[in-house]
Amino acid sequence: MPRAELSPLPSWLKTRLPTGENYERIKALSAKHNLRTVCEEARCPNVAECWGGGTATFMVMGDSCTRGCRFCSVATASRPGAPDPDEPRKLAETIADLRLEYVVVTTVCRDDLADQGAAHVAECIRTVKARNPGLLLEVLIQDFRGDESLLRVVTEAGAEVVAHNLETVERLTARVRDRRAGYRQSLDVLRRIKRLRPQAKSKTSLMLGLGETQDELLRSFEDLRAADVDILTLGQYLRPTREARHLPVAKFVAPEAFDEYGRLARSMGFLYVASGPFVRSSYRAGELFIKGMLQGAVHAA
Repeated sequence: MPRAELSPLPSWLKTRLPTGENYERIKALSAKHNLRTVCEEARCPNVAECWGGGTATFMVMGDSCTRGCRFCSVATASRPGAPDPDEPRKLAETIADLRLEYVVVTTVCRDDLADQGAAHVAECIRTVKARNPGLLLEVLIQDFRGDESLLRVVTEAGAEVVAHNLETVERLTARVRDRRAGYRQSLDVLRRIKRLRPQAKSKTSLMLGLGETQDELLRSFEDLRAADVDILTLGQYLRPTREARHLPVAKFVAPEAFDEYGRLARSMGFLYVASGPFVRSSYRAGELFIKGMLQGAVHAA
């Protein structure tokens, strides 16, 4: 096990327990409607900050994934229970009750379903948008094993941002992600998102601290720009548990290094980049989108 795993967390990775009125309200209403937030399932350190700012991330199609990525805290099952057909309505009503301004809807992988859950995710998007006019919605999707017909079902449902996470550099992908995922497959998914829905913003995320080099990161930035990705987030990988299935941290990346990686990524032409130890794929997502839109308008002027 790397020494970093045996040492205390560095000072920049210590955070307070989540509290606050908005935090308690979202937690209570989500539980009432039996909805799951990635903020809690993934043990996100930014939960209070994002919920307090009117942004939340909901996970649909259950709490078990058919894949077993070695960075993820979500439970794995070969055949999870059937998706709740009433979930789109429950999600839309909860979001209305919470008066959220920006919502991220993400999903477990459902390789066991004929359409991998594409129709259910699309219905969640449409129902949420219909019940909450003016809401900005981001959907973080699985790769649907590269099936363009399924990608079309989800992208055409109307989300303003369509995201799919590359997660790590090419060399580490086979070690970090499930065998059914792939670096090139994910790049192709991101490329197709932009082609299928040009008016939407495309987005992805990379974890740092898994053993990648700077050259590999820069190569990934170049690959993402070639796929016309608009928004990039970079954050520190943190081991969810000490179970053998979860990879140890290879390195705790200093905030100054994150700043430099963010600068390098922005110089390549991304519409917006968020880079820091606590940044996650949906970190302050509404702020990323709005700032990205404003910057895009300035660049186009």
